[in-house]
Order: sequence, then C-alpha cells, then structure tokens
Amino acid sequence: MSIRQSLLAILDQGPCYGYQLRSEFERRTGATWPLNVGQIYNTLDRLERDGLVVKTDSDPEGHVYYAITEAGRREVSTWLASPVIRSAATRDELAIKLAIAVTLPGVDLAQVIQVQRRATLRTLQDLTKAKNASADPADTQDLAGLLVLDSLIFAAEAEIRWLDHSETRLARAISSGVAGALPLSTDIPKRGRPVREDDDLRAGEGSR
Repeated sequence: MSIRQSLLAILDQGPCYGYQLRSEFERRTGATWPLNVGQIYNTLDRLERDGLVVKTDSDPEGHVYYAITEAGRREVSTWLASPVIRSAATRDELAIKLAIAVTLPGVDLAQVIQVQRRATLRTLQDLTKAKNASADPADTQDLAGLLVLDSLIFAAEAEIRWLDHSETRLARAISSGVAGALPLSTDIPKRGRPVREDDDLRAGEGSR
C-alpha cells in the first residue's frame, strides 16, 4: 500500500496538517490501516524533499499546513492511471512459514494449517460482521470503507481456499512418500555476491 501517493491524493483536495491527514486517510479507508502521526510526518518530510508538497501557513493552534505542488499533482495523476503491480517475489509470511515447515523434521503440518485456518476464519467472521454493520452503501464514506472490507474478505476467503488446497497437496505427498524433512545441504556456498550478466559484459569489454 502506498502511503505516499494516498497522502498526496488527499492533499490534492486541499492543504492539511499531519493529524488532519491521518484522520482523512482513516475516514476514507474505513480505518482499516491506522497510521501513526510519526509515519505521516516522515512521509511529508520526504514529499517536501522531493518537491511534491510545500509547507504553508500555520493556524492559531500551531498546526503547520502542507500543500501539494504541480509535480505532486502529476504524481497523483500517474498513480491513479497506473495499475498496482504485485510482484511474484513479494514475501508472504504465511507461505514462507508453511514452506519452511514442510522441510523440517517432526512438524505436525496438519496442525500448523488448522491453527492458521481457525485464525483466518475468525478474521473472516469479524470482517463480515463489520461489513454487515456498515451504514449506507449509498454514502461515499461508507462506500469507500465497504470497498476495503470487500477486498479483505476476498483475501481471507482466498487464504482459506489456499490452506485447503495445501492440506490436500501435503496429504497426497505424504501418502506417496514424497514429503520429508530436508537436511542441510553439504554444498559449500560460494562467498561474495553472484556475478551478474552486465559484470561479465564489462569484463569482456575491458579485455579488448
């Protein structure tokens, strides 16, 4: 999730100070991803450094307002017009946990999956209750929160399906004798960073 672009998009509606930005972000996302004020101001400092926002006047209470620049508006437009790229290399903590567990001796994999399934089902139930308690989908603020809740509900449902699939796959592998602990490799890792293709090219050019 891009906090940077989200805050810029809010500032595109008008100047705000830090606490106000946090309140607006939570109001517009159903308070699903709470931000601390330190995170807000760190992001504002970087946005100011990059020329995307500028400090403006302070109010009588001492709140410093930030305003978006033309460069900031262009970044918001680019963000809204671009797809979110979900890299295949993105680390998923649950997938990594289960992958490591499969390679370890003495781990009750069925229990690992069951514990996670129960937790995910509780999350799904809580999200569904929150969705059912939402006020009016015709209201813009409530609609924004519902979109976020729908996304989280679909993600929880997909996680449960993946756990069911993994349980079936592991049971099949165990029954066929494929699954088993993975001992430490006896290969000695090479020291130093791997040689990249462009390093080889430069080395070749230097020898000419």
